[in-house]
Amino acid sequence: MPIRKKLTILGSGAAGLTAAIYAARANLEPLVIQGLQTGGQLTITTDVENFPGFPNGIQGPELMEQMIAQAERFGTQYIYDNAESIDLSKRPFVIKTSSEEIHSDVLIVCTGASAKLLGLEAESKLMGHGVSACATCDGFFFKEKKVFVVGGGDTALEEAMFLTRFASSVTVIHRRETFRASAIMIDRAKRNTKVDYLLNSKLEEIMDVSKGEVTGVRVRNIKTDEVTEYPADGVFIAIGHQPNTDLLKGHLPLDENGYVISKGVFTDIVGVFAAGDVMDSIYRQAVTAAGTGCQAALEAQWLLEKEEAERDELGKPEEAKPKDAATSVREPAAKSV
Repeated sequence: MPIRKKLTILGSGAAGLTAAIYAARANLEPLVIQGLQTGGQLTITTDVENFPGFPNGIQGPELMEQMIAQAERFGTQYIYDNAESIDLSKRPFVIKTSSEEIHSDVLIVCTGASAKLLGLEAESKLMGHGVSACATCDGFFFKEKKVFVVGGGDTALEEAMFLTRFASSVTVIHRRETFRASAIMIDRAKRNTKVDYLLNSKLEEIMDVSKGEVTGVRVRNIKTDEVTEYPADGVFIAIGHQPNTDLLKGHLPLDENGYVISKGVFTDIVGVFAAGDVMDSIYRQAVTAAGTGCQAALEAQWLLEKEEAERDELGKPEEAKPKDAATSVREPAAKSV
């Protein structure tokens, strides 16, 4: 038998869990399909010092555990599985995992985005221990340290310049002679004397997994094939992010980079909302993801309340209906958070 829910949430990162907390407190008994990386990208982050409420910082996995417990306390249910298919052609929407079929009146998509990596063994093993994919998140921890940034687009140059506020040395490694970044970003980077460059170069290896920290990098010059070893304290991979939207292709409109196209948290399908990094290619912060998760849950709540009120009105005898029935339910846009 299918599971019948008023509200289902795809994803268990900051956006999904915040949406779950708000929906559960509204007695909607939300179901969270967690995916196989419960907690999202914060589970591979060590110290989180920019999430409000933790003056001494908090470990990423611990923050996610607390969010999960908080949502569960108010009645959130969880399925530890990936959604394998969806049908948004009519309501209730249908979501299928490997073992369950869920019918849901409202769906909040919070599947997030993943940083693109190079595929080096050390990337995953040292992620959060000297390797990072977010300078804004982790730059503070590299005061007076030697760091390398891998990439040649706007993100790489922007992160390199940001890191000069903290690091003693910032070097950009790029495979080509010229950058893919915008002209204005290239000009800004070249004017920043704290940024050095290794062009026509490829990061071959990050050391040292055995020590559990970054101690150096090996870089290959593509033209000469010469390999050089450099001391390093940190490596930032800045080759872009990939939104986790494979499941959504053909069901929701996506932009050229694969992000869900939305107006705020609204998609073009009534009853389907999007929150967090799956629709945000700009900020990509835990606190902004949580904020949109809150918005999506409130909008979902208001939509369900409005539809329930409309059904109640239709069930009343004609003479009992108020003349202003069509406007007797406050529109979501008029509500305050």
